[in-house]
Amino acid sequence: MYFFLFHLSLSDTFLSTSIAPRVIADALLKKTTISFSECMIQVFSSHFFGCLEIFILILMAVDRYVAICKPLHYMTIMSHRVCGGLMALAWVGACVHSSAQISLALSLPFCGPNVIDHYFCDLQPLLKLACTDTYVTNLLLVSNSGAICTVSFVVLMFSYVIILHSLRNHSAEGRRKALSTCISHIIVVILFFGPCIFIYTRPATTFPMDKMIAVFYTIGAPFLNPLIYTLRNAEVKNAMRMLWRKKLISDDKR
Repeated sequence: MYFFLFHLSLSDTFLSTSIAPRVIADALLKKTTISFSECMIQVFSSHFFGCLEIFILILMAVDRYVAICKPLHYMTIMSHRVCGGLMALAWVGACVHSSAQISLALSLPFCGPNVIDHYFCDLQPLLKLACTDTYVTNLLLVSNSGAICTVSFVVLMFSYVIILHSLRNHSAEGRRKALSTCISHIIVVILFFGPCIFIYTRPATTFPMDKMIAVFYTIGAPFLNPLIYTLRNAEVKNAMRMLWRKKLISDDKR
């Protein structure tokens, strides 16, 4: 579990870093221009780490399924070698997805307006600047990003239905521990996949709320993930209680 959490935190960090620093710098310096190469790098990095996060969340669901439904075989099935191989596949899959996205962006001819109505470079705002019919490109975008988001979300929800169904055969204490770990993951999945599905699974239409939703899944969700997992972790909560008690004792002595 901690192996996958480490990679999830790494993915969150890089996802936010690929967007937030540039947004902050532009706001402070009042500079709102970006070069074409920087824009393409931002498209690649945001899709790479966003897709990587999706695959990691799926692997975490697999890990929870094995831990809850096959506890006696957990160490054999989810060995260090298996986890490392699965994570390597996740990185390769994210690279394939982002390469497909960047190839779509590079294939677009840009010869007209160069103002993006967004706070970072993404394919949907770039489609509006292309000097060609983008209907086919938009279909490819939806079938790529939209399908990954939707199918992954359905698979994750189905896996947790199976996990929750299997908890009927566990003791009350076992159900409590299993639910404690699953709830954190389900919250993270809903917070991340909800905005992504809204953005990437519809035709090339824009709404005023799109930018706020994009802010949430690119900056807000990665910021909330560590808090969600940390505050629901029993070891962390016990450590925080001990620190709080020590502080109260030291204050009383004063």
